[in-house]
Amino acid sequence: MRIELVREDQRQVWVLTKRGHGEAKRLLEPKGIRVSALREEKYDPVTGKLLGAGYDDHAAAVTSTAAELHRAGIGHRLGFQTEIGHRLADGYVQRADLVVRAPQAGAPVLLVEVDRRSEDAHDLVTKLRRYWEWGRLLPKDADKRTVDLVRSRPDAIERVDHEQRLWRRVYPPTGREGLAPVAFVFADTTEAKVANTIAALEDAGRRYWAPRRYDSLYEKAITARDYRQAVPVVVTTLEQLQEHGAGAAVWRRLGRTREQTLTDALDNPDGHALYRAQEARADAEDKRRRAAEREAQRPVCRRCGRKFSDERWEEITVHRTAVRAGDRTVCGPCRANDVARQGAAAEAARLEAAAPPEPQDGPEAKRGRGWLRRRP
Repeated sequence: MRIELVREDQRQVWVLTKRGHGEAKRLLEPKGIRVSALREEKYDPVTGKLLGAGYDDHAAAVTSTAAELHRAGIGHRLGFQTEIGHRLADGYVQRADLVVRAPQAGAPVLLVEVDRRSEDAHDLVTKLRRYWEWGRLLPKDADKRTVDLVRSRPDAIERVDHEQRLWRRVYPPTGREGLAPVAFVFADTTEAKVANTIAALEDAGRRYWAPRRYDSLYEKAITARDYRQAVPVVVTTLEQLQEHGAGAAVWRRLGRTREQTLTDALDNPDGHALYRAQEARADAEDKRRRAAEREAQRPVCRRCGRKFSDERWEEITVHRTAVRAGDRTVCGPCRANDVARQGAAAEAARLEAAAPPEPQDGPEAKRGRGWLRRRP
């Protein structure tokens, strides 16, 4: 391969040479072709010293990775791009060795970094940090208020929806929580170095790949994790891809202990879907507990033994109506009976007061009538 040109956005356009076309065709089509079989090594005719190879070892590893993904049905031939630049806020361009777009295989986007023992583990941690930072950038035409808020408070970007960030202008939605996933593929290296590198990624890069706890009122009941601000990171080796195939359980997600298929490794079974279910269950349990506690505190009528209704309970507790609640130790029906008796007694008293006096018979009444008649 050779560099054809460098675009304004600093992306390099690589093209295959005539020989590269032939080698790529053989590599992508038949199964079982080893890269070493395609590599033509050149030696000095006098000293026998190795002068070079037909192509760069790293480029061959990237091509082999793409070939294994293609064989497994992860991505079509035009769904692979190499040396894709991701410009950071400080102007640095982080280039992905390979970008895979395979929505039908459950991987709408996958940024692949291939390491052939040429980079220190902490260099890979730095790459991971840059992808995380790139995923937190805003586009140039972002709302001014949002830009000012993010500049004044860096963590404010976490409350900006992914649809409003720069990375969603470049790549499609992943269908999962988090930023664009990153895969580290190790080639031509030892198991010990792979293990040490993965350990360094898990330890030093925890801030970038690890999920967080949800901020919930039901903290003890929530075991789900928040992946929304994390970079999903999977690791494997080129040897595993070539031996078992990219569709097999050869991918390990950072933070997990066993190997899975690519889609299973990228999924978040303990993520937002579990959080919604646990929050709903916790909320229902909290409401049930509160209702039970309230029911245990419900007053009981001292006259008939029945529990107070909500309306009667409110009458004896709410300040505005408590002054008119009457006897607070009786329930609503008993209170209604008291009111009815009081009303009947009041009505009887009113009627009695309004009745005319009855006529009197007897000596006093007669004397009174005669005395009235004798007056001039």
